[in-house]
Amino acid sequence: MIGLLQRVSSASVAVDGVAVGAIDAGLMVLLCCERGDTEKEADALLAKLLRFRVFSDGADKMNLSVTDVAGGLLLVPQFTLAADTRSGTRPSLSLAASPQEAVRLFDYFVRQARRQHAQVATGQFGADMKVSLVNDGPVTFWLQVTA
Repeated sequence: MIGLLQRVSSASVAVDGVAVGAIDAGLMVLLCCERGDTEKEADALLAKLLRFRVFSDGADKMNLSVTDVAGGLLLVPQFTLAADTRSGTRPSLSLAASPQEAVRLFDYFVRQARRQHAQVATGQFGADMKVSLVNDGPVTFWLQVTA
């Protein structure tokens, strides 16, 4: 399972011109389920991103997590993160989980996140989403948990 974390001042997702999810300061996370991913990988990725220290402390060092700063969490499904781009000019998406499995795992991830974190918003699985964000830093990290 892959999470592309971006520390943001604000972020939002719209579908057909209607906002479906938005946060103020926090993390916007593009989530990708890969073939073979299970709840085990989802739980491990969520635990890591909730503790991942990307926010500055009083000494201006990245020592605080989204949990520590009570920041928002915007979770956006993004299957193209599983693209194999090693050859040619058209990405292969064969490493991504099937849509049925991916939506099941994304929904599971969101449920678990909402149990563990106060502010969770989401994009809409399978929709043509327009994502807006103000990347703070910019600070962006790739997290991957494998089976």
